[in-house]
Amino acid sequence: MRRTASLARLLPLALLGLGTAGLALGAVAPARAADGERAAWILPATGVVDGVLAGYLADGVAKAARDGAAVVVVKLNTPGGSLDATQRITTAFLEAPVPVVVWVAPAGGRAASAGTFITLAANLAWMAPGTNIGAASPVSSSGEDIGGTLGTKVLNDAIANITAIAEARGRPVAWAVSTVAEAKSYSAAQAAAAGAVDGTAATITEVLAAADGRTVTLAGGRAVTLATAGAVPVEMPMNPFQAFLHLLSDPNVAFILFTIGFYGLIFELQNPNFVTGILGAISLLLAFIGFGSLPLNVAGLLLIVLGLVLVLLETQVTSHGLLAIGAAACVALGAAALYTEPGTPTAPDAAVALPVIITIVTLTAGFGVMISVVAYRSRHAPRSPILVGSLAVVGRDGKVSRPIDPVGTVLAAGEEWTARSADGRPIARGVPVRVVRQDGLTLYVEPAAAAPAP
Repeated sequence: MRRTASLARLLPLALLGLGTAGLALGAVAPARAADGERAAWILPATGVVDGVLAGYLADGVAKAARDGAAVVVVKLNTPGGSLDATQRITTAFLEAPVPVVVWVAPAGGRAASAGTFITLAANLAWMAPGTNIGAASPVSSSGEDIGGTLGTKVLNDAIANITAIAEARGRPVAWAVSTVAEAKSYSAAQAAAAGAVDGTAATITEVLAAADGRTVTLAGGRAVTLATAGAVPVEMPMNPFQAFLHLLSDPNVAFILFTIGFYGLIFELQNPNFVTGILGAISLLLAFIGFGSLPLNVAGLLLIVLGLVLVLLETQVTSHGLLAIGAAACVALGAAALYTEPGTPTAPDAAVALPVIITIVTLTAGFGVMISVVAYRSRHAPRSPILVGSLAVVGRDGKVSRPIDPVGTVLAAGEEWTARSADGRPIARGVPVRVVRQDGLTLYVEPAAAAPAP
């Protein structure tokens, strides 16, 4: 118990140390180009668009401008994300003091929902073959069209927003509006043919070569001609602390953390030890940080909670495995419905991967069955009279840990007990004794030399 408590006290210090190390790593400058060469900063932007990604891109653009980079290339692959984060990114791009290029890559990637707004907000944009862009229409949390006045307001606001971005960057307004008003999605070749992007490029070298010599307008109306043909690509990824926080917005990671956190609390209730409780609480907090960037379905979350509660009840109720079966069904249904269709034009279409659902449901069912089997064996196991009641203590040797006069304590059978002298005489600390009788939680003892054989 002392070791567990010490670990519990050290855990916050360890987390603080990790956070400090992460911030320190974030302060490390990226690799620079050689003297006389201009750098093209590459900012990988993968996954859900959340506050971490928005801060990373905004800071990256600002640092690139201070460092004198020739251009900033955002390598984008996203299913969408938070509306607030998207607006931060588009604002940072529109007001950037350095040319910003979005490259939708790799092949098979996409710039869906929020990615459409981000791509159009860049000065220049290219897409790798095999990528797609669009599908930015606002729908309700159930995946249906938003009706009434609310639906009209949401749709008109999204159309106005993407129209303003397209006009500011000289992109085809009708094409941009179609991605919102009609939820259309386009391949790289279709987007390039419509003029929504500047072309297709399979590698970063092709992107820099295509951007060379083009003139773009930066904030304040300043025109700049890009000289990127000889620029050296310098990748500046997220620091480990940012990458960890951004990882939380992955639908699978958030679901797994929530499940682990709930199991940690269950184990803490069954066997209090502080460690599982603390780790469980931390996992739950991290899971809810991830849920904040995802289109969470509360009904699905409640189903998962119900399933895990049924696992807990399996340890207390004789159900012969029925509660374990119900728990597995609830977790499976909850995981499948944990995320809904987006309710804003930028939110991602998120879902828990089927292999993850199968793994968690199998573990939940297995844990419930294990509890049932152990409970069944325990209830039907033959009882040994040697280990029942006072016979487990009476006749054992011990030692006085606090003087008995008339009441003290003794260490017997590996535990501290309240003790009294069998004949009423005081017994000093450290004297070996033998238990002759038990009354509830009080032991009656005599010095070992004077006690009769058990």
